Amino acid sequence: MYRYRRSVLSKGVRHLLLLFFSFLMSFPFFWMLVSAIKTKDEMWRFPPTWWPEVPQWHNFAEAWNAAPFGLYMFNSAFTALVIVIIQIINSAMFAYALIHLKFKGKQLLFSTILVSYMLPVAVTYVPSYIILSRLHLLDSYPGIIISNAVSVFGIFLIRQAFLQIPKEVIDAAKIDGAGHWMILWRILFPLTKSSFLTFGLISFVQMYNNYLWPSLITKSQDYYLISVGLRQFFIQDGAYGIKWPLVMAASTFTVLPLLFLFFAAQKWFIKGINDRGVKG
Repeated sequence: MYRYRRSVLSKGVRHLLLLFFSFLMSFPFFWMLVSAIKTKDEMWRFPPTWWPEVPQWHNFAEAWNAAPFGLYMFNSAFTALVIVIIQIINSAMFAYALIHLKFKGKQLLFSTILVSYMLPVAVTYVPSYIILSRLHLLDSYPGIIISNAVSVFGIFLIRQAFLQIPKEVIDAAKIDGAGHWMILWRILFPLTKSSFLTFGLISFVQMYNNYLWPSLITKSQDYYLISVGLRQFFIQDGAYGIKWPLVMAASTFTVLPLLFLFFAAQKWFIKGINDRGVKG
C-alpha cells in the first residue's frame, strides 16, 4: 500500500511539473493573442488585465491591411519549402556518400564538415555576400535559396540515422542488383523517414523565421520574408511599439502557420528524435 501511494504521489508531482512548464511555454503565445485584441490603454494598464473588456477583433484586419503580410508570408513559406527540399536531397546524398562510399579523405571531409558547423554564422556573411553579388543574385529568390541550400546539421542528422540501418540490409540490396540511387531512396529513405521529417520541420521553421541574413541581401519589399516585414511594420505602422495591439495582432497571424505545422507533425517530430532506423 505504501509503495502504491508513493507511486501515485510521484506521478502526481511529475504531472504537476509538466503542467507548470507547459504553462510557462504556452503563456507568451496566450499573452500575445490577448494583447492583440486589447486597446492601447489596456495594454499599459497596471495591474494588467487578463482579458479585455471589449475584444478588439478588428485589430487583426487592420494589421493585415496595413502591410502586405500575405506577400511576406508567401515569400517565407515558398523559400523555406524550396530550401528544405534541396537540403533534404543533398543531405541524404552527402550522408550516404560518407557511410557507404569508399574514397580517400572521407574522414577528413567529415571532420571538416563538423568544424565548419562550429564556426559562427556571421563569419560567413561577408564572403557569401560577395559571392552572391558577383553572381547577381542579391535581392532575389534564387539568392535566398542558394545561400541556404546546404545544412551541416542536416548532413550530421541524416548520417546518424543511416548508421542505424544494419549493413546486412544494404548488402542484400546490392546482391539483388540495386544501385546507389535505389538504395538511398527506396531503402534508406523509407526506413529513416521520421528523421527526414524531423529535419524538414526544424529547417522549415528556421528558414521561415530567418531574419538577419535575408535582411542583408534583400532590399526590395517584394522579397521581404515575414521576419523582415514584421520589423518594418513595427517601425512604420507600429510606430516603434506605440501601436502595440496591431504589432501583437500581426505577430499572431504570422506565427500561427508554424504552430499549426508543429501540431500536425508533432507525432513524426517526437518519433524522429527517437528514430533507430529499422521498424519492427
